[in-house]
Amino acid sequence: MYISSIDISNYRSFRSQNVQFKNDINVIVGHNNAGKTNLLRALAVVLDNSSSKSLSIDDFNKNIPLDELKIAAPKVSIAVTFKKGSDHTPDDLATIASCLTKLEEDYEAKLTYELFLPEKEQTNYLQELDKVKDTTSKEDIWKIIESKFLRKYKYKIWAGKVENKDPVSSETISKFDFQFLDAIRDVERDMLSGKNNLLKDVFQFFIDYDLKKNINTLEPDEIEKKVQEIRTREGLFKASSENVLAQLHERMSEGKGEILGYANKTGADFNDSYPDFDGSVSEKDMLFALQLIIKKKTGITLPATHNGLGYNNLIYMSLLLAKMQVNSDGSYMGSNAKIFPMLAIEEPESHLHPSMQHKLLKFLSDNNNKARQVFITTHSTHITSSCKLDNIINLYSDDEEYTVSYPSKALGNNDSKRYVQRFLDATKSDMLFAQKVIFVEGIAEQLLISTFAKYYDNEVKKTQPDLSKCLEDNHISVINVGGRYFEHFLKIFDTNDENAIPKKVVCLTDRDPVRKVESGNYEKCYPFELGTDNETYDYSNNSSQLIDKYKSHKNIRYFSQGEKSKTFEYEIVLENPKLKLLLTDSISNKKELEKLMDSIDELPVEEFIELLNKGTEKKPHAENNRIIESIQHCSWDEDSKKKAILASRYLNSVGKGENALLLSDVLERNLEKIGTDEYQEFVVPQYIKDGIDFLCA
Repeated sequence: MYISSIDISNYRSFRSQNVQFKNDINVIVGHNNAGKTNLLRALAVVLDNSSSKSLSIDDFNKNIPLDELKIAAPKVSIAVTFKKGSDHTPDDLATIASCLTKLEEDYEAKLTYELFLPEKEQTNYLQELDKVKDTTSKEDIWKIIESKFLRKYKYKIWAGKVENKDPVSSETISKFDFQFLDAIRDVERDMLSGKNNLLKDVFQFFIDYDLKKNINTLEPDEIEKKVQEIRTREGLFKASSENVLAQLHERMSEGKGEILGYANKTGADFNDSYPDFDGSVSEKDMLFALQLIIKKKTGITLPATHNGLGYNNLIYMSLLLAKMQVNSDGSYMGSNAKIFPMLAIEEPESHLHPSMQHKLLKFLSDNNNKARQVFITTHSTHITSSCKLDNIINLYSDDEEYTVSYPSKALGNNDSKRYVQRFLDATKSDMLFAQKVIFVEGIAEQLLISTFAKYYDNEVKKTQPDLSKCLEDNHISVINVGGRYFEHFLKIFDTNDENAIPKKVVCLTDRDPVRKVESGNYEKCYPFELGTDNETYDYSNNSSQLIDKYKSHKNIRYFSQGEKSKTFEYEIVLENPKLKLLLTDSISNKKELEKLMDSIDELPVEEFIELLNKGTEKKPHAENNRIIESIQHCSWDEDSKKKAILASRYLNSVGKGENALLLSDVLERNLEKIGTDEYQEFVVPQYIKDGIDFLCA
């Protein structure tokens, strides 16, 4: 048995939402305020016996239309559906027999929580609303509900089909063990000594565990032997404790007379009664003396209060799982044993190192962890990169509209799913958390796009001070997919599939013109070579078809350089042909490029070409000579030709990773000089501006 889905209506951030679950571990991700915590709280309202069933006014969804509020009092509904699952046990069906909604072999059952204003109060509610003016706002109506009607609301948990109005029995609810570890937790308070309920319950079960474990699998005579041995141990403990108490009484004999002498003098020994000391020590009493410590390999012991928060969180989770084992053991708990243990954890990554996050998720994914179903909310890319795509549920909100998406279903069971699963590392996983995404082909764009956005933001603020183009302000993440592999990842966001995440996505791709050679393969070429020899070559580029394919898509766009460009680095120089900030120390041919920049406005193209290193007769510079030869057959104007020569030479001189890192630093330091004479203008390529505009619109 497992929770297959939950339907939430008018609870907190959820107006009306269905969320589907896997039968093992469910990793719930999304940006801040996407509804992750509220989803766990909704489960707790129905299944957690310790959770309050009465809600506050702020637990209602406040986006209920005004017209609906005027017709009837708002109602909260949370329906949890169970399915048979692969780990079905006979006790499962017995537990939810009264909740069945589907009687076939592959059964389904449902528990529905409802918070509602009783029917007899509905007339009073409508009369109260009739007294207010038609111009009354939703906020005023909610104030009326809170002050005059909320105390009259009732809650019920219905078994099976909600229209039958059959209340679930307390015995059925008691069979569910919902352990909820919320984000704001004080684990030390709950676990550090035997006086705490959690440790006490665990201790009492696991004492003599060498005899108790697997006792249900033994034959009756073997069980009796085990039980008798436990009783023998209890008897030995009782005799030992009595001996200890006798020694204590002997040591206290004279002191007792002194202590009680004061009682006698105050008149406490009247009516033939007098005070004395007595007592016994049970195993339970001795458990109170146990404290959780940490033992080092060196032999040194430390109290758990000296641990870090992350370490204590791990210990606490292990105790919760042990408690679940206690609660579900029929031989120990009898008819009070829990049937369906669940573990819900908010942000387990709090205070945990990435490697510990990975290990924790691996353990929680293991079927031997005692919880039959696990629910985790997280902001950790390390956790999402460590789990299967099948187990990820993405929550997304935009303008108070909340969406649930399933990346695995959107990808389908194909090469794209296998590719994304393989390469969904901690960096790429950020696409699941950001509100908007920019996909780029390589490390250079990944390092520089955020800096470029700051320059564009500075440009925009000159005329629109309140408008921001910074990626951080707009919750935009730049994801490097390491090549032209966008299409695999885009399936997660393609809203033509109902399972996709409906966030805005931009792909920045290089134009990369190519020409087909005699072998039938394509080779790279320069923009100024396009169309110069149509008899020999067929020409094309990487970006045109992709831009056209997505130009009308609801939430995905491709952007690339113009027809006279080639790559990201090429375009940077085309837009900034005289900016020597671009010439970092990692660039080869730096002096040659400086001369080209100095001369671009001064020399005609024929003399400009002469600045290029042509090599020697024995060792000619093949690439530069190709540029010189091709540019002479190009019909472009002189200015375009000179920029193309400079951009081509720059492109052939950069080492992408190192140059991008240095260039990012140079441009960031230049930004700090805005408003001074030392600041140098940098022009952001237009296609990058267009991509940012699309995301920020």
